[in-house]
Amino acid sequence: MKGFENLCRYATTRSVREGLLGLALLSVAGMTGCQVDLNGQTLPSAYYLSDDVQYFPPGPEFVLEREAASLQQAAHEEAMRR
Repeated sequence: MKGFENLCRYATTRSVREGLLGLALLSVAGMTGCQVDLNGQTLPSAYYLSDDVQYFPPGPEFVLEREAASLQQAAHEEAMRR
């Protein structure tokens, strides 16, 4: 009977120890803050609210303005020569 009691005590402390270890591993995994790819979506990390945001100010609507102006000028000069 004494051996059974020791076995029960060992099993109880072992299960508590394993439960605490599992809880610790789960909490560490939850605090890592890594990106997750879920169903084709890339979900942000847990720290996306405190991350510094890169701001790119809006540029011109048409990027090739100088090139278009020079082509129009060349076409106008070509038309003037005819």
